[in-house]
Amino acid sequence: MSRPDESLVRVEGPWTHRSVHAGGTRFHVVEAGTGPLVLLLHGFPQFWWSWRNQLVSLPAAGYRTVAVDLRGYGASDKPPRGYDLHTLAADAAGLIRALGETGAIVVGHDWGGLLAWTMAVTDPKAVLRLVPVSAPHPRRLRTTLFTQPFGQLRAARYALGFQLPLLPEWRLTANSGAKVGRLLDQWSGPGWPEEDVAKTYRDAFRIRNVSHCALEYHRWFGRSQIRPDGWRYARTMRTQINAPTLQLHGALDGHILPRTAQGSGRYVAAPYRWRVIEDAGHFPHEERPEEFDAELVAWLSDPEPDR
Repeated sequence: MSRPDESLVRVEGPWTHRSVHAGGTRFHVVEAGTGPLVLLLHGFPQFWWSWRNQLVSLPAAGYRTVAVDLRGYGASDKPPRGYDLHTLAADAAGLIRALGETGAIVVGHDWGGLLAWTMAVTDPKAVLRLVPVSAPHPRRLRTTLFTQPFGQLRAARYALGFQLPLLPEWRLTANSGAKVGRLLDQWSGPGWPEEDVAKTYRDAFRIRNVSHCALEYHRWFGRSQIRPDGWRYARTMRTQINAPTLQLHGALDGHILPRTAQGSGRYVAAPYRWRVIEDAGHFPHEERPEEFDAELVAWLSDPEPDR
């Protein structure tokens, strides 16, 4: 069976597609609206399209909204290296500048959330406000993986198999990406995803080199825990974050447990707000978009968000 090509991810809608170069890498971005810049960073195993609802609601609320295919995904470049969180955060910060801004509201889900947390430390001027979704602070995630063998480590045990070469790529793309569909179903709450949504993600993951690049994120994070680069990253992430932060999480998330994410506020010196989206799993912005958008837009419209 032939692989889908990158044209698959150029889904039509009330937005525009274009390529933007940042730091020597070409990124596929999708843009709508005018106003303050909101940068949307997707997670695994998805692409920019996970933000299709917010590409409508945020422009309607007065924001210039840009969703991007992260390095290695969709129609963005797929270089052989650069899948550590330092580089990924530099990608996103460089993209903000390439879009003509010095800073943005950064909303990141899953891996996009981890790199958004990282941006807020390594390039704090680029992050005006921070919204991690289904994404604990990286140090919080690291701690729970080591201290909760029957909690977060068990919930994330699938990622241990991703450390193997070649075989995980084959498993994720075999049978038209059936494994990707199963992961989406296992990690979400009841009633999501619909079959057409799952098929879109299954097909996008089968674009050449996407599966390998996506797994390199997991491989770096796993292997770096016992390497000097990982220790340096963990030390860097001790720095307190000075961007106002809204942390959103699905109440039914069985992949990244709510109790894992909830301790992240200790790393934020600025106003911090924790909100749970009821009846949602790991993908609250897609499973319960109306509730998600209401929380996000209300917080963004507050000039001085409290704790």
